[in-house]
Amino acid sequence: MSDTTAFNMRYGLHFMFSHRDSYTHNLFHDNGAGVAVMFTQEVTMTDNQFLRNRGASSYGLLLKEINDAHIERNTFADNTVGILLDGCNRATVIDNHFNANGWAVKLFANSTATRFEGNSFSGNTFDMTTNGDLVLSTLKGNYWDRYRGYDLDRDGRGDVPHRPLSVFALVTERMPYAMVLSRSLMVNLLDQSERLVPTLTPKALGGHSTLDAPARPVATASHARRPWIGSCSKGWASATHASGPCAR
Repeated sequence: MSDTTAFNMRYGLHFMFSHRDSYTHNLFHDNGAGVAVMFTQEVTMTDNQFLRNRGASSYGLLLKEINDAHIERNTFADNTVGILLDGCNRATVIDNHFNANGWAVKLFANSTATRFEGNSFSGNTFDMTTNGDLVLSTLKGNYWDRYRGYDLDRDGRGDVPHRPLSVFALVTERMPYAMVLSRSLMVNLLDQSERLVPTLTPKALGGHSTLDAPARPVATASHARRPWIGSCSKGWASATHASGPCAR
């Protein structure tokens, strides 16, 4: 499938029980609920753009009860949720760009053996969130603009592990109304304390890994958010390629 779908009141695309499909070079923008693929096996989505799909229950891409999905070289920009994975097994999410989304990735704890590798996260309010403590997925070689580590050996990779899941992201997953505190000093202090002494985020979100800088320019969206710098690690944390202060 290759096409453009936009300005729909609900789904830009909704497929169920449609196995071994391929979606390539599509543009999905300004839809009420974005794209949903459910109860399907062997789905391939490459070189698509998911832009400005906004709303209380909106997302760029929803994958529900999917086995063996391959998501590669897509752009998710300015969506309420970039990609949501619910009950997905053995999904690979590779070389995608997540820019200026509310939540770049919502990875539910019932998803297993999902692999995120070589993706770029920049300007998102939350890079990742989950709804449980048991995370059976891995992150490797992703770029995080929030990385605050250093690169002492100057190999272009952060030396300090990065935890993409913030404490406040966990709080808002359980209590959505807490979002009104998102720009408060208390939230900044809480996240910085957790970064120094990790105690509240799931254990699976810790570890070391490596990450390269984005292979191509990140797609721009209408409202960019705070730019920092990324890192990576194993399980849910992964190290990033150094840029800015890390590259010096």
